[in-house]
Amino acid sequence: MSVPASTSCIFCQIARSSTSTPLLHSDEKVVAFQDIKPSAFRHYLVIPVEHIPTVKDLQKRTEDFSLVNHMLNVGQTLLCRDAPQPTQYRFGFHQPPLNSVNHLHLHCLALPFTPRWKSVKYLPLGPLGGFIEVEKLLERIKPLAAASIPPKV
Repeated sequence: MSVPASTSCIFCQIARSSTSTPLLHSDEKVVAFQDIKPSAFRHYLVIPVEHIPTVKDLQKRTEDFSLVNHMLNVGQTLLCRDAPQPTQYRFGFHQPPLNSVNHLHLHCLALPFTPRWKSVKYLPLGPLGGFIEVEKLLERIKPLAAASIPPKV
């Protein structure tokens, strides 16, 4: 669930355009910008305008699934535009307690990692959390199909 935008949340400030951070994309749902400490050839963040603290706050709801899917589409579009030649892209989220900012943000990476040791920050760590690929998160929050809901009698 979302909580009201926080004046102390740097990502809320960026989403409201109250910082000097140049935006690569902006629409009614998300904004995108370059990571201030890039870990790859291209490293963008896509964040919801609405304050959602972490991936743990997402549920099996159509709205959450749609939002994450939109975040991914924006990230893919930006990387295809700005880095069409890399060998690999990575898209995903850090999970608590290893997330750096408590505002949901999708890491969009056009590899290679720079420097290579930074790849360690983007490893899944099983029950400890770590990095979750966007596809795995989408599987986790995919709403149940309407056909699987028993009819009311």
